[in-house]
Amino acid sequence: MNLCKKLGLALLLLASSMLFTQCENVKPWQRGTLADSTMRPDWDPVGRQLIDHVYFSREAATGGRGIGGGGCGCN
Repeated sequence: MNLCKKLGLALLLLASSMLFTQCENVKPWQRGTLADSTMRPDWDPVGRQLIDHVYFSREAATGGRGIGGGGCGCN
């Protein structure tokens, strides 16, 4: 398969993926489900702290969340 055919196929796939995406209207009776506390990104503060601890232990850096510690993984 030459380069033009591969490029054409890639463009066709990109165009078709854009055609098949759509926005969904939320019905009034569905909004209660979306407003549930489990849909919030900060719904589990203990889980968030654990993820932050793993992140700063691996990256040896903290910032923005107020967690102290070093890169060794110990506090």
